[in-house]
Amino acid sequence: MSERLIRGVLFDLDGTLADTAPDLGGALNRLRVEHGLAELPAASLRPHTSAGARGLIGAGFGVTPGDERYPLLAERFLALYESALCVETQLFEGMGEVLTRLEQLAIPWGVVTNKASRFTLPLMRELGLHERATSIVSGDSVPAPKPDPASLKLAASQLGVEAAECLYVGDDERDIEAARAAGMSPVVAAFGYLGCARPHAEWGADHTIHHPLELLTLL
Repeated sequence: MSERLIRGVLFDLDGTLADTAPDLGGALNRLRVEHGLAELPAASLRPHTSAGARGLIGAGFGVTPGDERYPLLAERFLALYESALCVETQLFEGMGEVLTRLEQLAIPWGVVTNKASRFTLPLMRELGLHERATSIVSGDSVPAPKPDPASLKLAASQLGVEAAECLYVGDDERDIEAARAAGMSPVVAAFGYLGCARPHAEWGADHTIHHPLELLTLL
């Protein structure tokens, strides 16, 4: 895989391109306070961030999507998050330099996330990236989100490159599964959230990076 010509780079959003955990965790803690519960430490919520509302509500309330309480909790959580989605969120250290270098090399880049577009697009604008990204594919841009490969294939077509010529960088096992299914070269962002399941060394990625700038060595 390392001998592939890389003509496009795609990123997961939460925990890969940007550190969104402070604002997602903040929304969860505001929801807990509304229910008369104490706030949880940010560090304890961080690993659950890539799983979005499902992961954070599970961590904060012990409630799964099959629970009758889940829909209302999720609706309120998302409303709280939407009202303050880019207060403390920022690009991971070095990621800005990576994007600039990709642009200098005329390598188009984009974002493929399971986050709904009502959050993705405003967040990308707040980060100053909306006009720079060649592709922004959200969870509701396709019928099935990751690990289904449809969103990655759509993004590759928007970049104007073959899937086999793309790197996909993500911090969750479903990112690696989706990249593999799409025919892309999967890269683990080990600086991200990494979830709470299997160790990332067992995900079967082609590469692992521990800092965003390491991505440049794969081009």
